[in-house]
Amino acid sequence: MLLKVENLKVEFYTYRGVVHALNGVNFHLDKGEILGLAGETGSGKSVTSLAIQKLLPPNAKIISGKILFDGIDLVELNEDEMRKIRGKRIATIFQDPHTYLNPVFRIEKQFIDVLLAHDPDIKKVELKKEREKLARAKAIEMLKMVSMPAPERILKMFPHELSGGMKQRVLLALAFSLNPDLIIADEATTALDVTIQSQILDIMEKLRRGKNVSILFITHDLGLIAENCQRIAIMYGGRVVEFGDVKKVLTNPLHPYTQGLINALLRIDKDIKPVSIPGTVPDLVNLPLGCPFYSRCAYALDECNKSFPEPVIVDGVRVNCHLFARK
Repeated sequence: MLLKVENLKVEFYTYRGVVHALNGVNFHLDKGEILGLAGETGSGKSVTSLAIQKLLPPNAKIISGKILFDGIDLVELNEDEMRKIRGKRIATIFQDPHTYLNPVFRIEKQFIDVLLAHDPDIKKVELKKEREKLARAKAIEMLKMVSMPAPERILKMFPHELSGGMKQRVLLALAFSLNPDLIIADEATTALDVTIQSQILDIMEKLRRGKNVSILFITHDLGLIAENCQRIAIMYGGRVVEFGDVKKVLTNPLHPYTQGLINALLRIDKDIKPVSIPGTVPDLVNLPLGCPFYSRCAYALDECNKSFPEPVIVDGVRVNCHLFARK
């Protein structure tokens, strides 16, 4: 097991009050596995990824819980210790490639700066010119690995001269350049058209198999999770409400929220019209005492409004729902 998140709670302090963004998140990720993290906007997916990297904004705080990465509790580490892990052992591919490349520097400088700071083989070389030469050679090698055309020419360009797909390939190459153990792909394909999206996913899978890297794949698209992930975690109201094998969860969803997500999909294999989930996500400032899905659930019981259900294992799938807790 590479990553284990235990009872993680995160709060944001705002002018409206305390936002209970994460309220006891639990999941784990094995070495070489792709885990899909799904749920509506506001369910806590991106906050979970930021908490794992300890990149939360100044008005946010981890209240309790553990983030065990290869046996190390990241919650207990200070900023200097986390810097040795970020980028090198945990890398991130963000949603919008236009935002995460510095517009005033050429691609070459941004690549070389990362490698000079973190690559142990390059850092031990004494002469600066030799270090930069090695870093540039590795940058070209990594760009070739992500099927970037003319990598030598790309290194001389500024980010605005590249298309969205090319920028995402640069970020993908940067993420894999230090041979990390874990890559967090936070909506990494959302801003891309379907053709480029497919190419990026193929490259990610190829690199994952070649380097045995684990990937936390965050997305709204259940179709992408079905095609690319081994397991899935469904988030709602700052909690994981269903967790298990992706085929079991998507073919036989247990939690009413998971059922609602699947029923809202457009189907081409069956003559079934998509049905939206009624209502809206809960207000995380005034979070309900019981199950956060209570007001939108067609199967809600009296106890659902009083307490959050304990986890129950059904055919290897973990689900938090009173419908199964009472059986």
